[in-house]
Amino acid sequence: MGSNSIILVSGGMDSCVTAAMAKAENEELAFLHISYGQRTEARERRAFNEIADHYGVEKRLDISIEHLAKIGGSSLTDENIAVTEADLASTEIPTSYVPFRNANMLAIATSWAEVIGANTIYIGAVAEDSSGYPDCRPEFYAAFQQTINTGTKPDTHIEIRTPIIQLSKADIVKKGIELNRSAAPNWSCYRSEDWHAGRAIRVLSATGFEQAGVSDPIGYNQDKNFGG
Repeated sequence: MGSNSIILVSGGMDSCVTAAMAKAENEELAFLHISYGQRTEARERRAFNEIADHYGVEKRLDISIEHLAKIGGSSLTDENIAVTEADLASTEIPTSYVPFRNANMLAIATSWAEVIGANTIYIGAVAEDSSGYPDCRPEFYAAFQQTINTGTKPDTHIEIRTPIIQLSKADIVKKGIELNRSAAPNWSCYRSEDWHAGRAIRVLSATGFEQAGVSDPIGYNQDKNFGG
């Protein structure tokens, strides 16, 4: 078992299941939440703290990198850009892509890992998302691993772990049930801080519950229109 690991926790289903897997594999966890001026920032932060409470994690770091919102280019940070409707068949990069966001997050996680002596960084990246998000691809994480190896102290050894990257959303739901953590509080909607919107970009999460034959413990709002 690893002695000290940092888990990037957005507050959504993927990071929640990743956190459960990390807990099973490590003695000590540190949770990192990074806000970047997204629409649901406050609700995601609440979910992050609820998940940390659920797993009994005391070491937490909540950081804001609002420069990504100032840079813009994403419907998640600019209310003048409509959130792309979910289209699982599309290979186009959606408007919700935040340019190079995951690299910014991994850089922060690496800095913290060097300070606290963490030897692993867990992130809930899913390759199923990679057709739309280039920084969700396995090759991106392999390349960033080389950056960590090159750019940290000689005695620093930090490994990026992406334990669910090859899983489908249905498999992620099943893994959560297997770990008895699927009911942990989480938030996977990019549009609303009040409900899960049924047509939100994170419809993949809802599809995963449906394909797994499991009821989503949070539920989705099918009636209210959360425009971009």
